[in-house]
Amino acid sequence: MVVNLGIGLPTLLANVGEGRVGVLLHSENGLLGIGPYPREGEVDADLINAGKETVTAVAGASYFDSAESFAMIRGGHVDLAVLGGMEVSAEGDLANWMIPGKMVKGMGGAMDLVAGAKRTVVIMEHLNRDGEPKVRASCSLPLTGRGVVDRLITDLAVFDFVGSPRREMMLVELLAEIDLDELRLCTPAPFAVAIPG
Repeated sequence: MVVNLGIGLPTLLANVGEGRVGVLLHSENGLLGIGPYPREGEVDADLINAGKETVTAVAGASYFDSAESFAMIRGGHVDLAVLGGMEVSAEGDLANWMIPGKMVKGMGGAMDLVAGAKRTVVIMEHLNRDGEPKVRASCSLPLTGRGVVDRLITDLAVFDFVGSPRREMMLVELLAEIDLDELRLCTPAPFAVAIPG
């Protein structure tokens, strides 16, 4: 399985699952076989992930240019894209590439990833820095893609998006420290519940 790790929280996944069999972590800037962050003394400034953080490479890793990397993405050779998010809607829309009025260094590869990867998981905090919900009935920020999120993992809950063509947000896991009513208060997006209790 080829798993692309987006910028932000997803990059931390390279540090878990040591010795994972059959999973190769992909970076859109040209590395297939990302390893964990380097220990002191192992840092190679030329070996970075999409977030410009130094990483290691696992045995058998491959290096290539961005054009080849995006050919892999656009050609449907990425099984799973794990992306960060600024907002996710009740129908699985994703906004993660810009905030109007703020400087944007570039569009990044998220639009290609949500179109080319076989499955998309978004990992983000449930609330923004101002305490406002990031899981919304509809996104207020410019969209990366419509109906592209298959699973949303926040610090409070896990949601799956089911159905076609209209998608429904389904709660599948809830943080033990909060109850369903508390989650509904900080989640303007309507969702169904698929967990007991």
